[in-house]
Amino acid sequence: MFPSVVTGNIISERIMETIEFEHPVARSILTKLRDRDTGSDEFRRLAHRLGFMLAVEATRNLCTAPLPVETPMEPTLGEKTAENPVLMPVLRAGLGILAPFQELLPDSPVAFVGLRRDESTGEAEWLYDSVPDLSGRHVIILDPMLATAGTARAVIDYVIRMGAEEITLVSVVAAPEGIYRLGEYENLTVITVSVDRELDDSWFILPGLGDFGDRLFQ
Repeated sequence: MFPSVVTGNIISERIMETIEFEHPVARSILTKLRDRDTGSDEFRRLAHRLGFMLAVEATRNLCTAPLPVETPMEPTLGEKTAENPVLMPVLRAGLGILAPFQELLPDSPVAFVGLRRDESTGEAEWLYDSVPDLSGRHVIILDPMLATAGTARAVIDYVIRMGAEEITLVSVVAAPEGIYRLGEYENLTVITVSVDRELDDSWFILPGLGDFGDRLFQ
């Protein structure tokens, strides 16, 4: 039996935190992404808009430092971000939401990893990586579809071996089976717009939105 996910709250029985991002505009965009008649051009624009909303949510708890500033009226004390998380899109689908994260975090380095799912087993096959030093860093993994969590687990294990201290996984839609398989990880936050119903026999998310990468680029 899989644990329930409470919108915006922590699953108290498990180590990690799961946030189902709740916003009417996000739900509207997701509905358009799900629509089988949404073409690639519109799909990319919608993914960008939703990606920006997810970027705002994923950076909600970034550390800040005080910064004095002169307004037109008087001096005051403001804040500036004090950390630049490493952005890690999982090729190729993760590219669809990378740009809005870069807009919000222009000084953040970008790491690239490429994996392919074995359709006979649902597990991930590692293909490529180009990654800066992750020691002590906060890494934001961009993987729009969290299905079996085979890919997510492979990437999370990798960044842990590379010394990352905090990990945020951002998905557009997730399956409860995938979330359950990530429950053992510490210092992990999973953010998704929707926890969908289930996986089918071929490990695709239902109701889902099809193959995110195909819909972006084909």
